[in-house]
Amino acid sequence: MQIIKPLILILLSAILVLHPDSVHAQELLTNVYDQETFSLNGKWQYIMDPYETGFYDYRFKEKGQRDPGAYWNSGVPKDKTAMVEHGYDDQYTINVPGDWNSQDPKFSYYEGTVWYKKSFDYQKKDASNRLFVYFGAVNYQADVYLNGKKLGSHKGGFTPFQFEIDDSILKEKGNYLVVKVDNKRAKDEVPTVNTDWWNYGGITRDVMLVETPQLFVEDYFMHLNTPSSKLQPTTRKAEVSGWVKLNGAKKGEPVTIEIPELKVKKTITFTDSATHFTMILPKVELWSDQNPKRYEIIVSAANDKLHDKIGFRKIEVSGKDILLNGKPVFLRGICLHEEISTELRRANTKKDALTLLGWARELNCNFVRLAHYPHNEHIVRAADSLGIMMWSEIPVYWTIDFGNPEVLAKARLQLREMIARDRNKASVIIWSVGNETPVSPTRTEFMKNLVQSAKQLDATRLISAALEVHYNPELNTIDDPLGAYTDVVSVNEYLGWYTGLPSYCQTAQWKTMYDKPLIISETGAGALAGFHADSLTRWSEEYQEWFYREQIKMMKRMPENYTGITPWILVDFRSPKRNNPVYQNGWNRKGLIGDDGKKKKAFFVLKKYYEEIEKQRR
Repeated sequence: MQIIKPLILILLSAILVLHPDSVHAQELLTNVYDQETFSLNGKWQYIMDPYETGFYDYRFKEKGQRDPGAYWNSGVPKDKTAMVEHGYDDQYTINVPGDWNSQDPKFSYYEGTVWYKKSFDYQKKDASNRLFVYFGAVNYQADVYLNGKKLGSHKGGFTPFQFEIDDSILKEKGNYLVVKVDNKRAKDEVPTVNTDWWNYGGITRDVMLVETPQLFVEDYFMHLNTPSSKLQPTTRKAEVSGWVKLNGAKKGEPVTIEIPELKVKKTITFTDSATHFTMILPKVELWSDQNPKRYEIIVSAANDKLHDKIGFRKIEVSGKDILLNGKPVFLRGICLHEEISTELRRANTKKDALTLLGWARELNCNFVRLAHYPHNEHIVRAADSLGIMMWSEIPVYWTIDFGNPEVLAKARLQLREMIARDRNKASVIIWSVGNETPVSPTRTEFMKNLVQSAKQLDATRLISAALEVHYNPELNTIDDPLGAYTDVVSVNEYLGWYTGLPSYCQTAQWKTMYDKPLIISETGAGALAGFHADSLTRWSEEYQEWFYREQIKMMKRMPENYTGITPWILVDFRSPKRNNPVYQNGWNRKGLIGDDGKKKKAFFVLKKYYEEIEKQRR
C-alpha cells in the first residue's frame, strides 16, 4: 500500500497541474515594477463577513456568481423601502497593501472573509492595449470581481498573480474592483492549519493595473553559463544563456536582447512558448556578496520594451563546498520573517526591506533565509542591490497533508509562482521546498516531487529543505532520506534549548550521511529583551548569550562540509502558539532583536563570529 499510494499521488498531481481551475490566475507577468503600471494602493472600503453572507444564503446554500460589489455597492439604497443589510462606506476603510490584523483591534485574531472594494477611473493610453490587474499577494484565497464580472480566483498567500481585463468590462469612469479575501486555515491547504507565525490576512502587497501592447514580452530568463574554471571577478568572453516568452505573437516575430553597458545586442526569432538564446559578452563583472554588480538589460519585441537589472553569477556545489563564481563561500546567515515587529504588522514596502536587511548587514550577514514563505519583491530587489544572498521557501511546513494529490498541486503552483517572480534575481541562490516535514515514505515522495519540479523550473540554483535532527548523546546523525535529493543538506537544531542545556554542545558530535554541503538552517534560544539574570535562567538575555557562545564553539568542530548557518531568528515575531504568560504572550522570543527594535546580547556574539569568518575569507 505504501508503494501504490505515492504512484497515485504522482499521477493525480500531474492531472491537477495540467488541468487547473478554469478561473485560476494566468501565467505570471515578469518584472512588473518596471512596466507601465497604475497603482491601486491606498484606502479600500471593506465589509467584515465572518458568516460569508456574500457567498451563502441563510440556509448556507451558494448564491452563485452574482456580483457582491454591485449587491453591496452602497449601504443606502435609492429605494428607501428596499431591504439592504450590508454596504460599503468610507467609515470602514483599510490600507492596501497591509494586513487587516494590525489596522483595527477587532481584526487582531480574525480568520475569515473580508470583502474589499476599490473605486477608480482609468483610460488606457492606447485603445488597442491590453490591461491586467496584478496582486503582489493576498492571504489566502482571493476571488476577484470587476464591475460585476468575476475575473478569477487564486489560492496562496505569498505569491503574485494577475488577471486580464476584457475591454467590455473596463469603463473610463466609475470602475469598482471587489476582492473577497479569506485567510481561514485548512488541512488541505499550503500551509496547513498548524504554523508558528501570525496568520496575517488581507491584501498584503501592492495592487496595480499593468498596461501592455497587444504583443508583449511576457517572461524571460538570463543566467551566466561560463564554466566555473574560467570565472574571474571580471570575466572576458563570458557566455550568457536564457529564453524569452512572448504573448500575442506568431512564430517569426523578432526579439531583441540588449546590454547597453557592454555594447551587446542580439536579435532572435520567436519560435514557440520559450525561445532560447545564447550570447557572448566581451567581459562581465560578476555579482557577488562583496560586489553586487548588475547590468541594465533591455528585452524588446514589436512595441514592447522591458528594462531590468540583472547580476551575473554562478552558484553551484562541488563536493562538500558551495561555490560562488567558482570559489568556496561560507554563508553567514540569519532567518527572517516578513514582519515589522515594532509596528505589529507585515513588512510590505521598500523602507521595510531596507530596515530588515540593514539589521542583517549590521550583523555582518551575507545570507538571509526567508522564512517560511516567499517574501515580498521589495526585499529581494533590495538584496540584489546590497549583495545579500537569499534562501526562498514555499510554506510546505510541518504536517501538511502529504498524501493528498491536490495539496501537492497547490505546493507546485506556489513553487512555480515563486520561481517565476524571482528567477532573474542574482541574490536568490537557494530554492527551498519546505521546513521540518516529518519523515515518512509518503512525505519523502511528496518532497522529492517538489525537488524535481524546482530543478525543472530552474536548474541554475541550489535546491534544499530544512530538515529536523534527532539528538543522540554520543553522535547526532543527519540521515533524513530527503537529503538524497537536495543539493544542500540543511538541518534545524536546537541543542541547548529544546534539548538539554547549552553546555550539552561542549561534547556534541555531528555526522551527516550525505557527502554534500551542510547548512545549519536554524538554531536559537528564546530571550525576553531587557530581562537580565544569570546565564542559567531561561528567557534571560544571558541564557541566550550563553547558548550562542556554546553553539559557536560547537560549530567550529562541525564536519568539514559545514558551509553556512542561519540562526533563528533576526527579530522577535508574533505567533499564537507561544503562550508563556510572562515571557512570550503571543511572541516567539528567539529574535536577536526584540519587538522594541533593541538588540539583545546574543546579537553581538553572533556578529563577532561572523567577523572572524569574514577575516578568514579575506
